[in-house]
Amino acid sequence: MNNVQEWHKLLDSGNLKDLKKILDKNVAFHSPVLFKPQVGRTVTAMYLSSAYNMFFADNNKTFTYIRELNSDNDSVLEFTCEIDGIQINGIDMIKWSDEGKITEFKVMIRPMKAIELVKSKMFELLSQLSAIDKLKLKAGATLDKIG
Repeated sequence: MNNVQEWHKLLDSGNLKDLKKILDKNVAFHSPVLFKPQVGRTVTAMYLSSAYNMFFADNNKTFTYIRELNSDNDSVLEFTCEIDGIQINGIDMIKWSDEGKITEFKVMIRPMKAIELVKSKMFELLSQLSAIDKLKLKAGATLDKIG
């Protein structure tokens, strides 16, 4: 069941506290800058929340979905955004379970300058995680595997 409306509600509200509710426990997140997919609800929520914070930092209002294709279990959302004077063009590919949960989230970004910028900004955000947040992340990933 395609649940893209819930995705849009989360982004529009700016309140991602309910993000995990629409993520399958075994969701795979495919980053444009990481070799391997990141698997699990907790780690995917961390990456998506960090990406949200990067795209909307300093009250940036340039992030816009400009095209959307949906089927029963798939969504392809093309977006544009400008950060630090660099125009970013990207695609979010989302696979939905029959229960309306995200089972796969793949991000593709162009051009190369945008990839480099996103990589740098995401690294900066993720490196700011506190030791407690890192422990929560590990604990959450473990719970995702057994729960």
